[in-house]
Amino acid sequence: MNAQTERLVITGPAGELHCAVDRPAGGAPARGLAVLCHPHPLHGGTLDNKVVQTLARAAVQCGYRAVRFNFRGVGGSGGTWDAGRGEVDDALAVVAHFRGAGEPLLLGGFSFGGYVASQAARRLAEAGTPAAPLVLVGPAVVNFEVAPVPAQTLVVHGEADDVVPLAAVLDWARPQALPVTVLPGAGHFFHGLLPTLRQVVVGALLAQAAPAAA
Repeated sequence: MNAQTERLVITGPAGELHCAVDRPAGGAPARGLAVLCHPHPLHGGTLDNKVVQTLARAAVQCGYRAVRFNFRGVGGSGGTWDAGRGEVDDALAVVAHFRGAGEPLLLGGFSFGGYVASQAARRLAEAGTPAAPLVLVGPAVVNFEVAPVPAQTLVVHGEADDVVPLAAVLDWARPQALPVTVLPGAGHFFHGLLPTLRQVVVGALLAQAAPAAA
């Protein structure tokens, strides 16, 4: 993402997991850990996806230590595609490796990565170590079982998404009474609107942090 991005390898459930870590500028202490999940591995998704990089920049701007990683079978990570099951295990392994005891955790993901983030968040909550906040961008609710999420979750979707129709996301969100932030004219990959996406995420994260800082 930039010259300060640290590339490293950790042990995952199916072999090595290749990761990229970005930290707040100036050596400032991080307010928490952000683990960000990339889109579908069989359709070109990697940790260097531009939407995932945008999420990482937003997280770092808000003071988080941001970790992106390649799912199993992607870009040097060991193992092979597991239809979304093992990929959730990969995300949890990244959390376990990087998260300090009691450290606040932001989980985020784009498209297929949104599905993974939702399922990882559910399992962490069941284990008594919940993630908060949760950021889902263009979540793949059509092809995967995106889990119900906490009320404070930020969901951002493109009005003109032709991969995951906005109507499908609204159908998923409606039973949860969950707001969805819609970017007018945006397609699935937010071409030309990544700065706007970043502003939306940063604004939401800072607003959520405001009560704690007051």
